[in-house]
Amino acid sequence: MHAVADVERVLESEVEDLGFELVDVRWGGSGRRPVLRIRIDREDSSPENGVTVGDCAKVSRALEARLDEHEALSERYVLEVSSPGVERPLKKARDFDRFSGERVVIKGREVLAGRSHRLEGELLGLAGSAGQSEAIRLRLADGDEVVVPRSKIRDAHLVFTWK
Repeated sequence: MHAVADVERVLESEVEDLGFELVDVRWGGSGRRPVLRIRIDREDSSPENGVTVGDCAKVSRALEARLDEHEALSERYVLEVSSPGVERPLKKARDFDRFSGERVVIKGREVLAGRSHRLEGELLGLAGSAGQSEAIRLRLADGDEVVVPRSKIRDAHLVFTWK
């Protein structure tokens, strides 16, 4: 597991050096042929200014050069670089502030806010502070506002709405 964390630190550093944000890292495949799926974004992304195929290719080339040097990774690894998509995952504390006002879904390890394992509503941002009881504020469809501790959230992502 230490090697995985080391590889992810290399990825994050390299992606940031290229001017992008590392949104998500997923490991798949096998030990002999690991598949590394990463999603990148621009700090200033918008529907009109998102990650392009060219951006993904640029990041992929740069990462391959660094990953090829990493002894913890099999020579036969597969690297996939993509945009976060329209239903972008929310992983970091800054994501919950950055996308405040957007429609989101959060899924819990257990029932959230005494209602359900899955809540959908308008993201109102973070409550609390890092290291303490950091929580997500959400306005549900019925108008109720709930606060859900981040530690209880298994998954969170934006909801794409056709306009």
